[in-house]
Amino acid sequence: MKLSCGNRTLDLGTAHVMGILNVTPDSFSDGGQFNQLDKAIAHAGSMVAEGATILDVGGESTRPGAAPVSVAEELERVVPVIEHIAARLDVAISVDTSTAEVIRESAKAGAHLINDVRALRREGALKAAAESGLPVCLMHMQGEPDTMQKNPRYDDVVQDVRNFLKERIAAAQAAGIASEQILLDPGFGFGKTRVHNYTLLNRLEQIAALGYPLLTGLSRKRMIADVLNISGDAVERDDASAAAATVCAMKGARIIRAHNVKKTWEAMQVVNATLREGHE
Repeated sequence: MKLSCGNRTLDLGTAHVMGILNVTPDSFSDGGQFNQLDKAIAHAGSMVAEGATILDVGGESTRPGAAPVSVAEELERVVPVIEHIAARLDVAISVDTSTAEVIRESAKAGAHLINDVRALRREGALKAAAESGLPVCLMHMQGEPDTMQKNPRYDDVVQDVRNFLKERIAAAQAAGIASEQILLDPGFGFGKTRVHNYTLLNRLEQIAALGYPLLTGLSRKRMIADVLNISGDAVERDDASAAAATVCAMKGARIIRAHNVKKTWEAMQVVNATLREGHE
């Protein structure tokens, strides 16, 4: 499948690595490391050199318990970074946002993809996304970042996530977003317990069966730390994160969102060789 992203095209016949570029002071793993323009651009260049074909620029922390950020502050964080990356690097740019104005300004600045943890439910977001003409990733989240991990409950987590995503697909299509411009993310870690997360991972092909490309992000999340029984530096989760990324890709995910691009890219080369050559 080819994904048209503004002036770029992504071949989703193989798995891509999406490098995470948090330009926030408080993201759970790397908050404050890249919220200065020169540091953000340098890190972007490093991730592209390590194999990232997409960079996901985010100016609002969505870690559990995170407080909201103003529209003006989010714009100030992300737009200059997108402009500089677009001018300097050969890479697709994703904007990790839920806000209509940020969607519009990011598209003008050179973004190629809208990645929204709220699945375009904020006021004006659907309209802004449709008008941008860019592909969108619709993610499942139960609740909001400041409350989502307070006793999340499901009847059947996989079926509930499927039903939510089907509703958001219909809303996106009704707003004028073409089916071939829609990607889905089951939202690992967003309003889900450890059991919910691993149930989703085990049955991820049921989300892929909806017929849209999958984007997944498990990198350095608590579900990784829990099975390793570690609580130290999030970097210690990178090897297991690459393992989880491999499971996702083998079950249908085509964009893998990751902090450690090099390790994830190496894992995806094994996946891609399996997908490309393993049937011979």
